[in-house]
Amino acid sequence: MNPRERAARLADDLLFPAALEVDRADRVPASHFEALAREGLYDFDGDLAIVETLASGCLATTFVWLQHHGPLASARGWPLLDAAMARGDIRGGIARAGARPGARSLTATSTVDGYILEGTVPWVTGWGMINIIEVAALNGDDVVFLFVDATESPSIKVELNRLVAVNASRTVTLTFTGHRVPHDRLVRRQLFQAWQAAEAPGSKLNGGLALGVASRCIRLLEDTSDLRSELDACREALQSADSATIPDARAAASELAMRAAITLTVQTGSRSVLLDNHAQRLVREAAFLLVFGTRQKIKEAVLWRVGRGQPSACPNG
Repeated sequence: MNPRERAARLADDLLFPAALEVDRADRVPASHFEALAREGLYDFDGDLAIVETLASGCLATTFVWLQHHGPLASARGWPLLDAAMARGDIRGGIARAGARPGARSLTATSTVDGYILEGTVPWVTGWGMINIIEVAALNGDDVVFLFVDATESPSIKVELNRLVAVNASRTVTLTFTGHRVPHDRLVRRQLFQAWQAAEAPGSKLNGGLALGVASRCIRLLEDTSDLRSELDACREALQSADSATIPDARAAASELAMRAAITLTVQTGSRSVLLDNHAQRLVREAAFLLVFGTRQKIKEAVLWRVGRGQPSACPNG
């Protein structure tokens, strides 16, 4: 089987049947990540269809798994780490939200033997289920990216965030106080303005999470012809998107996921408010995806789609 087929089998046979249980759990079971590793899905080539397929099975699992691929790309110049991460033996996460100017920003002060991290990162996903995090921190006019062990210590304080959905992702706030990182953990450095410009459109792959929620809702609905056509249009828009069109494509996918989940809830009726019903889970997950990884342009595009009262499944639709 090819990777898409393996992902589909995993989503339908393991992830979706366990999704409600994971939704109520305090962490994604290790067996899910082990299954992803066995299927070779940690060595990921950026296929949007695989993100959509896995997210249609279990968003929490996919949410943690997807974060791994930022550090994996950065590890390409580190042969031993690269190989271990591609196998899923070492699992990574990202800590980039602290590299923003402000009172609680994360800074990296240069020293003779490395860097000292001070400050806060509000969103780090997978804590207790990952081994390494790629941390972005301000260093003068630059952003430095460092590999840091995902381990609580006297210089790394961990606060668990309680989320309305994907709570099993164990997303935390990290506070660094005089945390030392040696020079050999430096991944790269980049001008802050250049990094900020590159980050502005948001990630195309994150849109695959919304496609996954929408596609699962559509599979659970009775009459799906119109929504399925919209899903196909959203998928095509995301696959072909560039930096200029990613925000609108992301907004369209998020709006469709929310609308599909609401449709499923109404069609399901009163049973949809029971905690053992997928409709309530999917509504909460769709709401979560309205704000996850949202940059200003995406936010504006979502608000335009919601506010005009005339939803469209794809840009220019």
